[in-house]
Amino acid sequence: MTIRLAALVDALAPGFSARLIGDPGLLIERIAPLETASASDLSFLSHPKYASRLASSQAGCVIVSPAVEVLAVQRGACIVVADPYLYFARATQVWKRAHAHEAETGIHPSAFVDPLAKLAPGVSVGAFSVVASGAVIEEGVRIAAHCVIGRQAVIGRETCLSARVTVGENCSLGQRCIVHPGVVVGADGFGFAPDNGRWEKIEQLGAVRIGDDVEIGANTCIDRGALEDTVLENGVKLDNLIQIGHNVHIGQHTAVAGCAGVAGSARIGAHCTIGGGAVVLGHLTLADHVHISAASVVTRSILKPGQYSGFFPIDDNAAWEKNAATLKQLHLMRDRLRRAEKFMPGRD
Repeated sequence: MTIRLAALVDALAPGFSARLIGDPGLLIERIAPLETASASDLSFLSHPKYASRLASSQAGCVIVSPAVEVLAVQRGACIVVADPYLYFARATQVWKRAHAHEAETGIHPSAFVDPLAKLAPGVSVGAFSVVASGAVIEEGVRIAAHCVIGRQAVIGRETCLSARVTVGENCSLGQRCIVHPGVVVGADGFGFAPDNGRWEKIEQLGAVRIGDDVEIGANTCIDRGALEDTVLENGVKLDNLIQIGHNVHIGQHTAVAGCAGVAGSARIGAHCTIGGGAVVLGHLTLADHVHISAASVVTRSILKPGQYSGFFPIDDNAAWEKNAATLKQLHLMRDRLRRAEKFMPGRD
């Protein structure tokens, strides 16, 4: 299947001021990287520092910024736009819509939908899925095979649940969410009280509330709150294999990369990023626009926007605290040493 280049540009015109230089009738067969693109492919150059790759690319058309327009025109057809990476992202969405199979609607014969559940028109429920009593499934929702929607759960309009997703009792997802295979929303939080050498379970009485346009990666788990709800605001993006503890609150449009963990009652602001394998300890606060590097361990609240990194070898806790305190003063010690060296006898 192909898309005419001009049709793709027209489809994206409402959101961009882009200029097409080249043959508008070119038929695009796929979107491909610069290095492997062929004469029937659309590619993109996300940053001028990679401009050296442009001349050797065989792509039929390349999305570029104004900074490399001259080079791009010398090579061949191009689309010139202020933000090539964002334009590329939107182009992939147009491509997927154009090549998508028609969505199936209706309830598979092997699925179970409780008579007290409420399903809007146009809902799809896949094979062996279960929709429990009181659940509300809004218009255009797609539920794939082997999903479980608990009692009183709410799934917002046009949300898509992939295979084997579980949405627990009283939990809710907003509109246009994408939930990948194996996700569990609303398992019990990890709450136990010590009692003479054993653990007494703290019942988790809250739920999970997820906003609109949230995407949750495969096998990620979001625990229900102990008393209040765990909350993910609009536009949050979670990668695969992430653990979100009970009563966590994540602000809008924050993105968390794979294998990260956020412990209970942490509050993460809006427009934050958390790198892969990073850990945020419980009851901490991260301000808006805080960015945590991969594999970092956040051990204190961060109330000022910026980029933060941190890794320290495990040790006896008392020794670790002393070493960590010393390490924080290391730059001051370095400056004092440099000043002292200026007055040492024999130095040039």
